[in-house]
Amino acid sequence: MLGSSRIFKRSPLGAVAALMVGALALAGCAGGAPAETADQGSADSGNITWWGWTPDATPAEAYIKAFNKVYPNIKVTFKKLTIDGYDAAIRPALASSVGPDVFDVAPGAANGSVDIYGVNAIDLTPAVEKTLGADWKSKLAPIGVTSLMNENKLAALSVGSVFSGTVWVNKDLFDKYQLTPPTTYDEWLKVCQTFKANNVGCFVQGAAQTAFNEDTIQAITDNVAPGVWEKALKGEVPWTDPAIVKALGLWKKLFDDGIMQEGALGMQQYPDANNGFMSGKYAMVMMGTWYMQYSTIEGSTAAISGAGVADAKPFTQLPIPFPDVAGTGNVGALYGDADFGLAVNKRSKSIAAATTFATWLGTSAEGQQVVADVLNDIPALVSAQPNWDTVKLVNPEVQKPALEKLITDAGKSTEPRLATVVADLQTAIGVASTTVAAGEATPEEAAATLQATASKIK
Repeated sequence: MLGSSRIFKRSPLGAVAALMVGALALAGCAGGAPAETADQGSADSGNITWWGWTPDATPAEAYIKAFNKVYPNIKVTFKKLTIDGYDAAIRPALASSVGPDVFDVAPGAANGSVDIYGVNAIDLTPAVEKTLGADWKSKLAPIGVTSLMNENKLAALSVGSVFSGTVWVNKDLFDKYQLTPPTTYDEWLKVCQTFKANNVGCFVQGAAQTAFNEDTIQAITDNVAPGVWEKALKGEVPWTDPAIVKALGLWKKLFDDGIMQEGALGMQQYPDANNGFMSGKYAMVMMGTWYMQYSTIEGSTAAISGAGVADAKPFTQLPIPFPDVAGTGNVGALYGDADFGLAVNKRSKSIAAATTFATWLGTSAEGQQVVADVLNDIPALVSAQPNWDTVKLVNPEVQKPALEKLITDAGKSTEPRLATVVADLQTAIGVASTTVAAGEATPEEAAATLQATASKIK
């Protein structure tokens, strides 16, 4: 999911910088450890552990079950950690001799960053070349290769990518009140008025979990002037660009006009906003392609049950483009990264089996077909597509065309999401989002602060 995923909590810039320095120091110590174990164990048998903050239990179980049909003698135990607790758990584990055999890493300045923990991983290039051949890079999505390198080695294999820029809607609630998903700001306001009149929440966002605020502000900026956000990340335009200032103003307007739910600044995207949408309390939520998995009967049922609903019944969930809040007609922009990569711990006593699992899930036609069919990620293997005949959607007639379009549109996107955002800048974007929303800073002041932060980053 984050995509679901890779998020820093709001904290002072100095604290984040100190965390990064500390993590790098620890990783550096681990880097002095012995190289890959001489005895790497068997490639087709053994017991291995996999630690990660993603995927959810249902996709993980599907991946492992399919893997065991091919490799029945390799037992994989998945340990899911919380997003916010991943760094604290993985650092000491990798520095020890009893850490996981396979572990999640992420591109960009996020928890589990490949820049920090890639030093603890083996180079998977030889394994991929053996599996896919010398032209292996042409067979995998480029974003999943370049973003998971560490000092010229392939530190992890992307399982798939996630993209944001979509709002997910509860179609059953829209149908109940004879509403159509909004395409413009005025339509969004009217939809919210109807829902509120019927004691139904309209739109929910956990604005306290600020990486998701970045998703929304990036969507608004792309609506105002496509490409400006990406140029700002590259340093090609300043963060004080009029398009970004206007986007921050529109972000504030969502709060002022009541589209954003009351108390948003005190809520987390996970679990609060997610559970609010899954439980049917809200009709819309800002989420990305990782939400495709909840279009299936199994995924939706599990998520609704996880939100605390007894006797969970799936509902029809659909992705829609972020509404045209700026009135420009620039809609449908998607931006994404490799969701996460599977790294093999160089201290593992079962490197061969761990490598078998990572390469099977990230590069094989069988493994990537499972990834495609689970709909948690858009597969890393470019030839893999969902087998819609076997995917059990809640409402196939309605959902299949929408999902097919989403997958096609994502495949055309080259705009990054979080992978190129360094830690201090991501924190600054989060602070800008919350101070503007709370009325503690004007859009112009927040943009100036963003630019001041960016100018200090080398």
